[in-house]
Amino acid sequence: MTLDNLPNVAKESNVPASNTPEKRIVITEISTATKEDELALKIAFKLIPSKTAFSKVQLDLFFNNQQINSKTIRIIQGSLAKDDFELTPTMDMRGIPAGTYALKVEMYELWPSGEKLSEAKKEVILDYVPQTRESKFVRVPIVKSVAGTGFSVISESEKDIYIEIEKTMKKEYISNRDDW
Repeated sequence: MTLDNLPNVAKESNVPASNTPEKRIVITEISTATKEDELALKIAFKLIPSKTAFSKVQLDLFFNNQQINSKTIRIIQGSLAKDDFELTPTMDMRGIPAGTYALKVEMYELWPSGEKLSEAKKEVILDYVPQTRESKFVRVPIVKSVAGTGFSVISESEKDIYIEIEKTMKKEYISNRDDW
């Protein structure tokens, strides 16, 4: 036997036969809710094959491709824990104007060597409209003035002034009249 003529058994043994499913993280949902000066972000994810395959998961949150938060999540290994998880980070949005923004979530298992395994990414485009205390009130607009040609609009206070002027002018007219 030479190295060129190895038996077929050796070639088949090099291929690992794996019956265990691939370990991965699946981000199932990213949704937002705007509150006054805050943005609540709901992140739902699932660990496959199960929670027992993971001990820690790293969560990185990006706002317009700028990392704003990084959090390590410890996975509970008890019998009451599920394979589906939900996180709700709340962001302070004071000073952020209305507009369209990109929110990206990256989740992965970080090994001590710095290698990222089971990486999952999901991005959503957000149309952000700040909600202020004043915007919650139902308002009816008030007409401040009406202008036009050939007529004038007088408010109640102006009307009272004109009536007083008219009374004063009548008194002066009567007093200036000659009595015959």
